[in-house]
Amino acid sequence: MSLKIQRILSSAKKNTKKGDLKKAGDLYRSVLSIIPDNQEAKKGLLLLEESKSKSPSKKELDNAMRLYSSGLVKESLDSINLLIELHPHQPLLFNFAGACYSQIGPVDNAISCFEKAITLKSDYAEAYYNLGVALQKVKQTDKALKNYQKATSIKHAYPQAHNNAGLIEMNNGDYESAIKSLEWAVAYNPNYAEAFNNLGATYQEIMNYDDALKQFKKATVIDPKYALAHNNLGILFQMLGFQENALESYSKAIEINSNYAEAHKNISSIKKYDERDSQVKIMEKLYSIDSTNNSDKIQLCFALAKVNQDLNKEKDFFKYLNEGNNLQKKELGFSFESYKKIQSNIIDIAKASPSIAKNILDKKNSIKKPLFIVGMPRSGSSLVEQILSSHSEVFGAGEMNNFKNASNPFIEKILQSSSENLTDKNILSIGTEYLNSLDKYSISEKFFTDKMPLNFEYIGLILKAFPEAKIIHVTRDARAICWSIYKHYFSVTGNSWGYDMNDLVNFYSLYVKTMDTWNELFPNKIYEINYEKLINEQKSETKDLLNFCDLKWDDNCLEFHKNTRAVKTASHSQVRKKIYKGSSEAWKKYEAYLKPLIDGLSDY
Repeated sequence: MSLKIQRILSSAKKNTKKGDLKKAGDLYRSVLSIIPDNQEAKKGLLLLEESKSKSPSKKELDNAMRLYSSGLVKESLDSINLLIELHPHQPLLFNFAGACYSQIGPVDNAISCFEKAITLKSDYAEAYYNLGVALQKVKQTDKALKNYQKATSIKHAYPQAHNNAGLIEMNNGDYESAIKSLEWAVAYNPNYAEAFNNLGATYQEIMNYDDALKQFKKATVIDPKYALAHNNLGILFQMLGFQENALESYSKAIEINSNYAEAHKNISSIKKYDERDSQVKIMEKLYSIDSTNNSDKIQLCFALAKVNQDLNKEKDFFKYLNEGNNLQKKELGFSFESYKKIQSNIIDIAKASPSIAKNILDKKNSIKKPLFIVGMPRSGSSLVEQILSSHSEVFGAGEMNNFKNASNPFIEKILQSSSENLTDKNILSIGTEYLNSLDKYSISEKFFTDKMPLNFEYIGLILKAFPEAKIIHVTRDARAICWSIYKHYFSVTGNSWGYDMNDLVNFYSLYVKTMDTWNELFPNKIYEINYEKLINEQKSETKDLLNFCDLKWDDNCLEFHKNTRAVKTASHSQVRKKIYKGSSEAWKKYEAYLKPLIDGLSDY
């Protein structure tokens, strides 16, 4: 027997021991293609077939399943591992073992078991699905998505796999794919409340609020005890300005699950508390329990802060507010120095970048003209957007990360290379990607607003990509802005500098310097509107604003509070009302508690 044949046979035996039966079989067959009468290869193939057909008894499997179903997962795993020793080539056993490890850990072992099951049975849809779930637990969402998609390619009528794939696609911003996946999930299982809830969340992201409302309602009808869906329904009602409906939905969520910290925090934003309110005791008890996780404790702190603000208990108001902010800062791990360096890099890149030779809006024959509203959060940008979006020719798109998402890959590449600058082609790609990302909003109006306040960081790149873009910078009393930020819990992690008074002062200072830089580099390109002046001189300020935006006068802009568009920010309740002129003075009531903030902002 030649040395080559011996090596192939040896490799086949090793793959048999490893459980890669397909590769072992291929190797034995390759030997037989050369030497048809090779007895060792024939015997090897025969043993493989016997090994594949040899299965554990029903009694053995039922015993392991009974232990698992009874919550004795460790004992079930021990039983399964014994069966694996006896039947090392059974994919079912490895899938079962993976399910046990998913319950008790380590998750890496679960992943290995599911991968082994797939190696033994390449069309094992359930193992691909289970692998996806395990990968999600360790934050490997891209790999998880591929496994869910593999599961549905083998077994398309797999609603759980479609649902999980849709959820990942939604979080990735691939809303079209998410809707398709989630629609398959509910098509295969019309009583799948979770999938209807996720479909509602996806429609909400693309501002299709009618369909979002329908899907959330379907979820609550299918499962009236589905607290998450009731809470999400409340959030949407609140965005749409239906405060009573929101209050009812939040209350239902809390009725179902009295420990639902997020629902308590949400209801606190629209509810006025008194001493007799039973929810207060529930929140205080939940807050005091050691087992309450950090995320819930943070939300409870902000909710209880609001309770004590309503009850005029200033000491307790700041006790909970300060603790909530401290906990959230630790949770997010914010470093001002890191942020400062990133902002400096963005400015340097913008300075060195070329402007595109031709307006990209004309190049794409786009009728969509962007109105970027920037500034500090809580500066009045929501009011300015509500005024503009009340105009018949303006679509209010709200807060979008689209420009940041379009430009950051190029910025990161430059920072990694430490030498390159953005090219004409890069700038064109950023602008094109940004405009393409708007397709999901179905904008028919000539203008649209992008009210992401922190786009002030990217003004240089915005004006390089869109030389004719309108930049509206909203300013306000620094103390009013920073106090409003400090007392607010943001549902996203982007404002991680807002949970510490010193960080707030430093961030505000950097914001002012950044805006000074952009105004110096782009004179007369940035329109500044002051919140206090706007609320005192509404008509004249609105007229000047519309003139800057090349918009004709529209009386609806003075009736902005009647605008029915959804407002996704913390200011949703304020912009539903006529202008209130005392909000910029609210911080004065608590001046004694805000000394680090007030002193730090004295120059502004």
